[in-house]
Amino acid sequence: MQISHSFDQDFALPVGGAVRVLLITGASDDPLAIRLRALGGLVDVETELYAALSELIDDPSGYGLVVIDCDRIGGAESGEAAIRTLKAVDSRVPLIMISESHAAHSFPEDRGTAIRLRAPVSVVGLRVGYEHALRDRMIWNAA
Repeated sequence: MQISHSFDQDFALPVGGAVRVLLITGASDDPLAIRLRALGGLVDVETELYAALSELIDDPSGYGLVVIDCDRIGGAESGEAAIRTLKAVDSRVPLIMISESHAAHSFPEDRGTAIRLRAPVSVVGLRVGYEHALRDRMIWNAA
């Protein structure tokens, strides 16, 4: 007997409650926004790094997650500059960086350290990163 299981690779069941996500990427119609929405995120797309950081700094409690597609905004160096800026203002918003320059996915236990996903990121990789970034929120909601 052969059993086959298939599932839609582009969409997934929502994770946790609705979380406002700031996606920093090079194009306003980036498919990554659709994938984040499928996970339950309320996605705001910003195509300019420093405008996005200004928005985040001005409204720190407005976002539950920041996702930076480094390769579309100038490379991993731009992502590192964003991290330094957010640390300088003591931002506690979880951060996911996506780049081809990352050797592998990295899911640090330290909540102040960015999650790093190697591009191109799979649906499963993005979901695990999303869940890892929001683990405190999901635990709080479950309690």
